[in-house]
Amino acid sequence: MKLFEERTYRTQFNSERFLGFEVKHLETDLWIGVDPASFDEKMRSVAQSKIECLRTTFDKYIEKEPFFKKSLKPFQPSEAAPKEAVEMAEAAEKAGIGPMSAVAGLFAREVGQEILQNFSVEELVIENGGDIYLCLKDELVLSVFAGESILSERIGLVIPAKKEAFGICTSAGTVGPSISYGVADAVVVVCDDILLADAFATALGNKVKSPDHVEKVIRQAEKYPEIQSLLIICEDKVGIKGENEMRILK
Repeated sequence: MKLFEERTYRTQFNSERFLGFEVKHLETDLWIGVDPASFDEKMRSVAQSKIECLRTTFDKYIEKEPFFKKSLKPFQPSEAAPKEAVEMAEAAEKAGIGPMSAVAGLFAREVGQEILQNFSVEELVIENGGDIYLCLKDELVLSVFAGESILSERIGLVIPAKKEAFGICTSAGTVGPSISYGVADAVVVVCDDILLADAFATALGNKVKSPDHVEKVIRQAEKYPEIQSLLIICEDKVGIKGENEMRILK
């Protein structure tokens, strides 16, 4: 799988392994893949209803607490906040940034859980702008697109089979529409909790101001035991830490 702005990477998933479809609502654009034997046409409507319901919930909440959306620093929601907003704020606080840093991961997770609760699925991938919620029966290798870097698509992240769902999230300062205050071509974070992966990817990406910062940021990430693996690419520099194997693809 490739991670880059045009989203043509969605065609890179093995069509024999994953039967995929897209669900969209306003800014949300999800790609959902399941093993073909588990596919049910009703998954489309279930996923669509979930993202529309979530968006309505957040729109109503943000009308009351607009700083939840605007804050670039940790934010404490009011007692009236929906539980999803509280979870986003808690994940973002651990990473030291604003709660909206976890919104893509939240939507991917919520749709993933909705499908897992309503259907019998062997394998599941929910991709939301480079943030991925997964349940895997077999190993999967993800190739990382890193903009103009010479390392782009040359490094593969090996994801082992794992029955429990987990998250892989990517942030970039040179690729994609999301806000980043760094210049990394790709910062990939693996966590059991996709909201944490999303928030940490953004937070660590903000810290990469030049290729010389890669090693420093890798060391800083050591204090976060929640991060299972971290991959940073900035121009011709790469930094790697964690449990997942990295594989040279070209």
